[in-house]
Amino acid sequence: MNKLFNGAFLVALAASCYGLLTTFVKLAYQENYTTYEVTFSQLLIGFIALVILNLFIKKESKPIESKSVRQKSILYLIMSGTSLGFTSVFYYLAVQTITVSVGIVLLMQSVWIGVVIDGLINKVKPTKRKLFSVGLILIGTVLAADLLIEDQKVDLIGIAYGFLAALSYTVTMFTSNRVALQYHSITRSKWMMLGGLFIAIIYTLLSIEDGFNFGIFKLWGPILALFGTILPPLLFTAGMPKINVGLGAIISSIELPVAVLMGYFVLSEDQNLTKWIGIILILSAIILMNYKKAAKIKT
Repeated sequence: MNKLFNGAFLVALAASCYGLLTTFVKLAYQENYTTYEVTFSQLLIGFIALVILNLFIKKESKPIESKSVRQKSILYLIMSGTSLGFTSVFYYLAVQTITVSVGIVLLMQSVWIGVVIDGLINKVKPTKRKLFSVGLILIGTVLAADLLIEDQKVDLIGIAYGFLAALSYTVTMFTSNRVALQYHSITRSKWMMLGGLFIAIIYTLLSIEDGFNFGIFKLWGPILALFGTILPPLLFTAGMPKINVGLGAIISSIELPVAVLMGYFVLSEDQNLTKWIGIILILSAIILMNYKKAAKIKT
């Protein structure tokens, strides 16, 4: 049971890191840093940190593979990682004009988008439970995003960027569990981060107008990299083997309330009962979709 508790605790910490991330981005925006400065600094520092961490990975026996096979695997990982870069760019563009709570709710749409992609690619017919869960998520999203409030000013561009971020995030999750599984998870994260960094570099070159403020590397770049690209892979790698995917998905949903509470206490964002009902519906849907898997735990 201690093993289970430790694993659950580590996964909760990893998800909480992601929950803190958006508030830090908002704080960086308040100091007039741009989306490309925030994205580039986070992914660059994260990539360098993962390169260093890979030097300390315990060498494990690996299946013999040719140089060409290894190169192809690395290329696939880098290509898969481009979706990570798109996720960061779209999500950080979204939270320029929408609140932290709405942004994280939109990112959570990856749950039902994953069901759709699984059906299209793997021909997996969704169960009634999954369809019901998707319905809960959609209803919860309407409530949590305050879309029913008459005087609510909805930034459609921000909403669109949020959905694009959710789509990219879904692709990242989908590929990260299928590409080059023979390598250590931190090694895989390193190459995927390189793919994301390429996207950040391209976006920066296309967006830069008045120069690049390297002051981002003094504080917010390292903070964003720590909570967005360094700690989560380490904590997930340590915690997930102690539990299972179903329980991991449920515990990871703590990212949602953490982000919303950070937005409230740090950024003084407005909260109301309707929004929290929506959040509870989304969390309930995630639990409903994964509780059977979570029940299959070896203690």
